[in-house]
Amino acid sequence: MAVVELRGINYIYNKNTPYEVHALKDIDLEVKEGEITGIIGHTGSGKSTLVQLINGILKPTEGQVFVDGSDIWKEPKKIREVRFKAGVVMQYPEYQLFAETVFDDIAFGPKNMGLSEEEIKSRVIAASSFANVSPDLMNRSPFDLSGGQKRRVALAGVIAMDPKVLILDEPAAGLDPGGRADILGGLKKYQREKGTSVIIVSHSMEDMANWCDRILVLADGKIILDGTPDKVFSRFNDLIGLGLDVPQITRVAAALARRGVDLGDVYTVGYAADKISELF
Repeated sequence: MAVVELRGINYIYNKNTPYEVHALKDIDLEVKEGEITGIIGHTGSGKSTLVQLINGILKPTEGQVFVDGSDIWKEPKKIREVRFKAGVVMQYPEYQLFAETVFDDIAFGPKNMGLSEEEIKSRVIAASSFANVSPDLMNRSPFDLSGGQKRRVALAGVIAMDPKVLILDEPAAGLDPGGRADILGGLKKYQREKGTSVIIVSHSMEDMANWCDRILVLADGKIILDGTPDKVFSRFNDLIGLGLDVPQITRVAAALARRGVDLGDVYTVGYAADKISELF
């Protein structure tokens, strides 16, 4: 079942002005329940516009957006409720923190949902666990935390709303490898246990290869590739032609293939190791 559906979507910035930009063109898309979908594309391809339409931050110039089976713009006065179903963690979300304590920041969404104090506390504890926010940070100011800790608190704040769809725009940007694994590993655990649909926008091809079930490639406002990571990254030359990268291990595998050692469509280090073990 599709938890998100876009039908005939077009989005134009500054319409009917000299600065008009057609950011998305005739987009039709379904996102299934329990799926981790990655979105890649060069700057200006329409990635961020696409996810902001799902959350109702932007309204399409043409077309319809459905979340959990409902047209989100059918009743514009209720658009705020959509953000409880489709939660967005924007790029550098630590800049969205504002409360006096970590607990209050994570609890902000559930409080606005009108939940009881008991339910709010339960959600904060559960969300903190998934996002790897240590209990001893709860009474601290979020502004006193490290960059990685702030990122986890912001993620927990969206998870606490228990959204049907969790959308993340560059969730691990600027973090070291340990921090990236911490954020994305907790996200994968959350997705497996809750069955939530997750959409990740990222420039990291390694993250896309390791964590996503499906990848969409955007260019010039259109979806030009859509498939599993192995199928998408097998289009090595097409991706390079679009000015995009591929996982480093895919480049290594391509170089080996040119030298007569064919590992097949490799996109993760673990898979490459398995294939090499088979050969030797």
